[in-house]
Amino acid sequence: MTDESRFPDLVEFLLQGRPEHVICGLLARETPDVKLGAAMVGDTLAALALAEEPVTASSSLRDRVVSSVTRRQRDRRAHTAILVIDMLNDHLTPGGSLEVPRAREIVPALRARLDAARSAGTPIIYVCDEHDGDDPDFEAWTTHNVRGSIGAEVWAELAPHAGDRVVTKGTYSAFTGSKLSAVLDDLLVDTLIVTGCLTEIGVLATATDALQRGFAVEIPVDSQAGASPMAEAAALAILTVMPPYGPARRERVSRAAGS
Repeated sequence: MTDESRFPDLVEFLLQGRPEHVICGLLARETPDVKLGAAMVGDTLAALALAEEPVTASSSLRDRVVSSVTRRQRDRRAHTAILVIDMLNDHLTPGGSLEVPRAREIVPALRARLDAARSAGTPIIYVCDEHDGDDPDFEAWTTHNVRGSIGAEVWAELAPHAGDRVVTKGTYSAFTGSKLSAVLDDLLVDTLIVTGCLTEIGVLATATDALQRGFAVEIPVDSQAGASPMAEAAALAILTVMPPYGPARRERVSRAAGS
């Protein structure tokens, strides 16, 4: 049963104009009763708003809004790149040294997404984990993705095409010790569509670094794979409440726009 005495506080909370990701983050730590109350209050506020007489916007205002949204959408597409993280044989081969069974399930959707991106001229960057044969990392993770081995190659159905970029890394984040930052700067990218595996490790680490560097980040649910649905959900939930770091975002957008 929801505590009705909280309703006035919830009304005030929801009317403060916070972004949706902030509201979700603040409510995440509340009890189920408070979350239910917030949902009820939100539905009631929406119903009250819809009950009011609609106000017709002027044609000039409509044109300005449409023009602004269209321009922003066009600019976003122009400065977007897709990252394909660790879709490698050692992760996708049944019985592979670090097999991620769920990664095989996303191959059709990811392949379709990459085909569409190539048709649209959207840059695709493969980020591939790669290690020396005596890497101390193997003490924790077992031998995997050894440089020059078949296991370190991209899964054949997703193999890079001419014009795609390939960046190697040796740890969780695609930005650490790699050439990814330079590649993205060269492409004037400010938005990343992050795909691949593992969601709760490489994808999460890369996305977090990207947000701190001012990139907007999207992670299509059908093109990411973790060790389990629970691990995926936890990682994606964390990222939903993290917008790009403001000052870095402003600088990156300005650089991408060439201003």
